[in-house]
Formats: sequence, C-alpha cells, structure tokens
Amino acid sequence: MVAANPEDIIRRGRRLYESKLRAQMEATHAGEYLVLNVDTGEYEVDRDDVAASRRARLRFPSAPLFTMRVGHATAFRLGGRTLKTK
Repeated sequence: MVAANPEDIIRRGRRLYESKLRAQMEATHAGEYLVLNVDTGEYEVDRDDVAASRRARLRFPSAPLFTMRVGHATAFRLGGRTLKTK
C-alpha cells in the first residue's frame, strides 16, 4: 500500500509508532531518530538522522517513510538562538 500524500504518511507513521513501537523505543532509544516504513512497520533507528535515513532508503527504496525523534514531539527544531556577547 502506497501512501497518497504527506499528511497520510504522518498519520500512519504516528499511528504505527503509538500502537506498536512507543514502549520499546522510548525505553531503549530515547533521543534517537526513527525512520519508519509506514507500509510494513519496519524501521531504522540511529543517533544520527542522516545515517538512519540512508539505511532506510537503501532497505525501502520506494516506500513512504516517516521520520521522528524518539521521545520528542518533533524530529527537528527550527529556528535559532541568540548568543550573549560580552
């Protein structure tokens, strides 16, 4: 089954994570990146988001993939911060 759009991939990825992976992932991989094949439930996990993504793309070349950071609301943080100068 191929996901039709990004919203569908996100919805399916979150549902799979919550129903099948959350307890295991948060106990052993908190803070790491999870790249989930939303068609099969198979995944790659790594501290490095690029490494996890590359392995997932090699294993699942045409699959819809959902990326998240285990234990976080979002995979990445946008924006910046101001550094204080002396």
